[in-house]
Amino acid sequence: MIIKPNRGRDWLDWQRKLCSAGKWVGLGALFLMMGALLFGEMGISRYLHLREHAEQLDHELADLQRLNGELRADLDRVQYDSTRIEELARERLGYVRKGETVYQLAPLGEKERFPTVKTP
Repeated sequence: MIIKPNRGRDWLDWQRKLCSAGKWVGLGALFLMMGALLFGEMGISRYLHLREHAEQLDHELADLQRLNGELRADLDRVQYDSTRIEELARERLGYVRKGETVYQLAPLGEKERFPTVKTP
């Protein structure tokens, strides 16, 4: 059996101080890491902001996909639907069918819009 010699009271005090200092250093490091986690460049607030931005982009993507579908359907109608082609020709190019009468309304002039009233 081997018995270790007693190192003395000084050794025990030094060891206790070392453990106490290690605890304080550990707590300090823990607080620094928590601060970095909460308020750092890539912390929780940044994460929440990026998550909100990602949700906004998802909504925009869904809207754009819906609009893309509508435009594709309209493109198909323009390419293959004769009534849509006729509608666009009448609307944008001013085409009319044979035998139709076209009435155009002229804009009112300044005098016709605001008639002056003469007072005696």
